[in-house]
Amino acid sequence: MLSRFLSVTARRTRHQACRLHAGAGAVVAPPPQALVQSGIRPESLPRHVAVVTDGNRRWAKARGMLTAEGHEAGRRALEHTIWLSHAWGIRALTMEVDYLMGMIERTIRDNIDEYARNGIRMHVIGDPSRRPASLQNAAREAEEMTRNNSQFHLMLATCYSGRWDIVQACRELAGEVQGKTLRPEDIDESLLASKLATGVAGEFSCPDLVIRTSGEVRLSNFLMWQSAYSELYFTDVMWPDFGETEYLQALSSFQSRERRFGQRNA
Repeated sequence: MLSRFLSVTARRTRHQACRLHAGAGAVVAPPPQALVQSGIRPESLPRHVAVVTDGNRRWAKARGMLTAEGHEAGRRALEHTIWLSHAWGIRALTMEVDYLMGMIERTIRDNIDEYARNGIRMHVIGDPSRRPASLQNAAREAEEMTRNNSQFHLMLATCYSGRWDIVQACRELAGEVQGKTLRPEDIDESLLASKLATGVAGEFSCPDLVIRTSGEVRLSNFLMWQSAYSELYFTDVMWPDFGETEYLQALSSFQSRERRFGQRNA
């Protein structure tokens, strides 16, 4: 029953997204009804949302199910969240997906044609040396098929850590200095940020909102540099149960906050 419901909901949301992004000459659609009913102003949406998708195992254990079944439910929730974000006009979505590599590969291969048709540019970020060759191949194919898209950036973070990201960016800059194509004094925050894994999203490289599910109240080495000024939203809901209602609650919370970008009240 859960599988059938999520599958139907995901298809419905995909179709809504197709209508919203039917091409450069398409008529601009009104805000989706779900946003209007929740009192969320489209202009106040975060441009980039990042999600730590936590709780698949505990969700399965609580129901007497196998861990793999929890991951499968989490995969369906992931696909649903991707299409909701696309339909609602969010410009970038980063999702931490460190679970079964074969399942991640299947998610990529099952959806890549629709991503390509609907203006979604896909990136797989993280340490490539820790991924199996088949997943690496799927990631390269997806990135190549969608490289000309720009309506929505989807970044799947697998084998990713914030510390790794900063180190690999520093290594790239050090290599340029060593090759005499860059002067040390020219290195600044903006340049370093462009070398981070999320730099592929350009102006949308840093998340405005970071969501973590399952009741954990920490970032656990996720987007450490990029989330310096992000708004954080923690929920007790396990990832497989994170649906449209829970997503709207997170967006409503974001809209109610005053962003200060490091500044303090007087």
